[in-house]
Amino acid sequence: MSQQDSNHATRAALRQAFDDMIQGFQEARDAIDDPALYPPPPSDRNLAEGYRYVLGFMLAGIERALGDPLYPRFRRAIQPMNRSTIDNADAVYLGVEIDGNYSYRIRGRAADSRHWRGEPAAPGRTAPQYVIFELASGYAGDSGELSEMTPGTRINTGTLDSTALQVAEDGSFDILVAPEKPDGYKGNFLLSRRSSRGVEHVGRFLTCRELFHDWENQDLLDLEILRIGCEQEPRPPIDPEAALQMLREVGRVARNQVHFWNAFNAITLETYGQVPGGLSERMGLDKPFMPVNDMNPPNALGLATGGGQSSNIYAGGTYLLDDDQALIIETRTPVEPHFLGFHLANLWGESLDFESYPSNINAHFVETDPDGARRWVVCHRDPGVANWVSTTGVPHGYTSMRWTYPEPPPKEEWPQLKVTLVAFDAISEHLPHARRVGPGERAAQRLLRHRHVQRRYRQY
Repeated sequence: MSQQDSNHATRAALRQAFDDMIQGFQEARDAIDDPALYPPPPSDRNLAEGYRYVLGFMLAGIERALGDPLYPRFRRAIQPMNRSTIDNADAVYLGVEIDGNYSYRIRGRAADSRHWRGEPAAPGRTAPQYVIFELASGYAGDSGELSEMTPGTRINTGTLDSTALQVAEDGSFDILVAPEKPDGYKGNFLLSRRSSRGVEHVGRFLTCRELFHDWENQDLLDLEILRIGCEQEPRPPIDPEAALQMLREVGRVARNQVHFWNAFNAITLETYGQVPGGLSERMGLDKPFMPVNDMNPPNALGLATGGGQSSNIYAGGTYLLDDDQALIIETRTPVEPHFLGFHLANLWGESLDFESYPSNINAHFVETDPDGARRWVVCHRDPGVANWVSTTGVPHGYTSMRWTYPEPPPKEEWPQLKVTLVAFDAISEHLPHARRVGPGERAAQRLLRHRHVQRRYRQY
């Protein structure tokens, strides 16, 4: 083939791959309003948020496709521009593709981290409340099919959290990621290749969750990841075959992720009603797994509910409130968790705007009642009391609670949870000890949120 003919063939193949990517975007778009693809009810706001949601997965697909497992770098897997999967509004989700057949070294630095070891935190800037690294053999949702939820299909090959992380006095640490732990090695380690149920799994996607309680003082980690030996092997330039793969990957990720999570929300979580053979039936519940104006019992389902954080106990449900209604969410924790947060999300699974609204309140900010219980009030308008969690005007959405336990307590000492539907005008009657909060304090809270979100998601 002549050079000219080769150029023509390359150009045609790349144009086709680009068209395939656009087709993937269109199929992702279809999931916004095609009833066969399980979208939320088609209100004006749900439709508008659905288009933003799809754009977020397009962005995620582009970032992932441009990555290179042999020359990785951490990026934000979830951020305000692409929230999804009922994400934790108190978290930074960092992610990076690797090839677990190789070895890597993570280097990091944390501000004062004494609280990771149960010691009192120092005044001023400190490390995040809790950090966990998890290396998975696949990325949840990539297949576009719920069959990927079959036990053993995807596993964590290694986990390491801040309670076990060895940190030097200056806040520095390093983590070896490798298929085998070297003899005599005693440092921080993540296994990147592991057998389960007779199948060898290779770590492909490394996540780092940084969870925040004190939004004013807790700050991000500094992190880098390098494949061991990368300095000896300059990265080769992109060629047509790699460009073809990159373009198709962008469309595949966007399409499959949107289709998977729609089906996951409707069928696995039973957001819109019970499903034969669904989680509620398997757990012996008499209501959908995500009940309306209620929450499911605290559980540690993790991979069974989309690959959540392995050290979390979860509870979730949906709220469906009129303007004159409110939910009171109450929890008691016989064993205090390392992190506790309560959050709202829309029916696409996007956390609600947590920069301009108090749509989440964690254990640092929630005010505890004299009886030792923590109580949040969920409603559309400001009731003038502390612990108000705003729906931002979304009439129907998700509630979620996360309790983080690196070592889960005995089942009899798990968190307790109670949800009560009340009239808006009766909130004070049900929360007699709630402190009154005026417009000035709300404005100060919003400013703190704006500043923290800018710092948490800084791009420089």
